[in-house]
Amino acid sequence: MTYPRKAYHELLAWKESSRRKPLVLRGARQVGKSTLVREFSREYPSFIEVNLERGTDRRVFERENVKEIAEILMIRENVSPRMDSPLLFIDEIQESPRAIELLRYFYEELPDLHVICAGSLLEHAIRHVKSFPVGRIQQLVVHPFDFEEFLRAKGQKQLLELLDEVPVTELAHDILLQQFHEYITLGGMPEAIKTYMETGSIASVQPVYMEIWETYKDDIEKYGRNDTEKRVLRHVINTAAQEKDRVSFTGFGGSSYRNREVGEALRALDKASLIQLVYPTISLLPSLEVDFTRKPRLQFLDTGLLNHAMGIQSEMIGLRSFNDFYRGRIIQHAVWQQVIALSAMVGMRYHFWVREKTSSSAEVDLVYPFGPHLIPVEVKSGAQGRLRSLHQFIDRCPHSYGVRLLSNRIHVEKVRTPAGKEYTLLNLPYYLASRLPQYLEWLLSNH
Repeated sequence: MTYPRKAYHELLAWKESSRRKPLVLRGARQVGKSTLVREFSREYPSFIEVNLERGTDRRVFERENVKEIAEILMIRENVSPRMDSPLLFIDEIQESPRAIELLRYFYEELPDLHVICAGSLLEHAIRHVKSFPVGRIQQLVVHPFDFEEFLRAKGQKQLLELLDEVPVTELAHDILLQQFHEYITLGGMPEAIKTYMETGSIASVQPVYMEIWETYKDDIEKYGRNDTEKRVLRHVINTAAQEKDRVSFTGFGGSSYRNREVGEALRALDKASLIQLVYPTISLLPSLEVDFTRKPRLQFLDTGLLNHAMGIQSEMIGLRSFNDFYRGRIIQHAVWQQVIALSAMVGMRYHFWVREKTSSSAEVDLVYPFGPHLIPVEVKSGAQGRLRSLHQFIDRCPHSYGVRLLSNRIHVEKVRTPAGKEYTLLNLPYYLASRLPQYLEWLLSNH
């Protein structure tokens, strides 16, 4: 089965927790939420699944009493109420604001009933919820597959064991880099990976991404509150993949739409998890301040979707190096996808660092909070890459550590900034972006 294994372990911890509450799985469509829960249901003696896109299921949740709702579902599904801790899965919960409100009563009145909900567009459904169950639910974000889950889906057990070694052996570097290039080309959507595993052909994945992308585009009707908003959303989703690096709302995609209209459309797509607006910070410490007045970057949900939307997947097949492919944009996107997947917390965001001065501007690709430090991370598309911006950050921050992600093997070196500050630079291959916390721990412990 192709399902998010990391999220599965989060569900196991939730099941055994003494403070367990109804769990809401967040994430875009097609990232494997429903498949994950069905696989997880094997941990239970009994399982009830409802889908609130079906009117018959939705009407059950129009009742006031959650005990009656549970009893009706158990009778209907032939589940004995005496069974220990049954699992109730409420899929597409965004279709019933009332069902979202009832979650607090499942927590308060039926603590032995384990409840998991899933839905997309939840941010848009929440605005119709009269009383959101704050403090009565837990939430978990399900992401597309990262590189590690990609290897697991392919059955690459030996490579996963090698990946667990810190530092990874140099003997594994070439094959891990080749596998990462395959992952970059294919992306991390479960259905696409499943199709690839069955056919062995990246070409066979094209119809899968076309269906997913068209589903997302069809969904935009649900985000817009009027015809004008829907037109702007349609334009934004059709042109977003062609935007370069940091984006300006004014004239987005060559349009004459106003700054405010484009901003609202992008924020709606961000809430739907189709894209992420990545804003910069000027902070040097983990208690960072985000600057929403500066131009953001656009991060798509998945690199495979971005490749499809840009129409470049066929160009990527067989490439030995992605260093200079589309000026490093795809490599940077794939690295960010790995970092975003490090956290399942709702609202967790990462940022890049800027220093925009007339005399000397600088931009560090990622700043990663780690203990008392904010670690600068550069993603370099070339074999070495310049470190001017990293030097400017290091000169101003209170620590002396930096990370460079590139195609080379692991090595640690001492570097001195032009201003004379010496620091330790960890050079990591791209495929270890999903292991950034472990390697930072290793770096600070050994160097």
